[in-house]
Amino acid sequence: MAWWKAWVEQEGVSVKGSPHFNPDPDAETLYKAMKGIGTNEQAIIDVLTKRSNAQRQQIANSFKAQFGKDLIETLKSELSGKFERLIIALMYPPYRYEAKELYDAMKGIGTKEGVIIEILASRTKNQLREITKAYEEDYGSNLEEDIKADTSGYLERILVCLLQGSRDDLSGYVDPGLALQDAQDLYAAGEKICGTDEMKFITILCTRSATHLMRVFEEYEKIANKSIEDSIKSETHGSLEEAMLTVVKCTRNLHSYFAERLYYAMKGAGTLDGTLIRNIVSRSEIDLNLIKNQFKKMYGKTLSSMIMEDTSGDYKNALLNLVGSDL
Repeated sequence: MAWWKAWVEQEGVSVKGSPHFNPDPDAETLYKAMKGIGTNEQAIIDVLTKRSNAQRQQIANSFKAQFGKDLIETLKSELSGKFERLIIALMYPPYRYEAKELYDAMKGIGTKEGVIIEILASRTKNQLREITKAYEEDYGSNLEEDIKADTSGYLERILVCLLQGSRDDLSGYVDPGLALQDAQDLYAAGEKICGTDEMKFITILCTRSATHLMRVFEEYEKIANKSIEDSIKSETHGSLEEAMLTVVKCTRNLHSYFAERLYYAMKGAGTLDGTLIRNIVSRSEIDLNLIKNQFKKMYGKTLSSMIMEDTSGDYKNALLNLVGSDL
């Protein structure tokens, strides 16, 4: 399943919300769960992981109206660690959440390039527009300007190029002549010469539609006798390599890309909790079920079984609720 089709499938949604929804009793349940000494974490999990994001926003409004308190601030004061991070992520409207992840990736010392690459390479033009708008509203800053200030060189160029969202084309039309020309240009820009013409790679990867790129990759393999991925690996390195490979992966199969992100967030010693939380929360109302299917195909185990091995306590229970049944 290529990335531009992944936004339209209802069967992909793992968190559907409550069919008989009333925010007032939910808000009351949360208030009681956090009132007095101690916190009833399970009650918080039961409410917030079983509601859609739109329903959670209504619960927050009801909480404020009934108890005069901000729900996010109250949750922050009662919870801690990874569990707090997950629950707070659930409370943000989707575009504001992704704007926050981008902001957090750039603020302070050092930049988490991987987060920026993941979000910019895997979202549609409309989503990127909404994320940019939310970023400006919440942080009073221009996302493109902040990316430029925080990155440099070819990485800066590919990120700014991706932010334009020029890869959307739902028509599915491919010009075979242009695809062949692009493949030849990529070959001439990399394998054929000593050194690499990075801008040629960036221009083609960031401005062509996904359907077009699939054809380019096919033609490229015929000309170069190797995959575009292998050429990128031999011609570039570091964050630029990661950004280019991410574009290729999202073009080939978006669900495989997210399955891989989730797998490597948990594989080996330690867990990349930020990656795990962001991808489960942000895909739960889009295509997480389809990502789960792909995960099982690729790794021979279910996503939930890996979460069970790798996490614990309330954090684990909340993640498993969001992922849903995993056969």
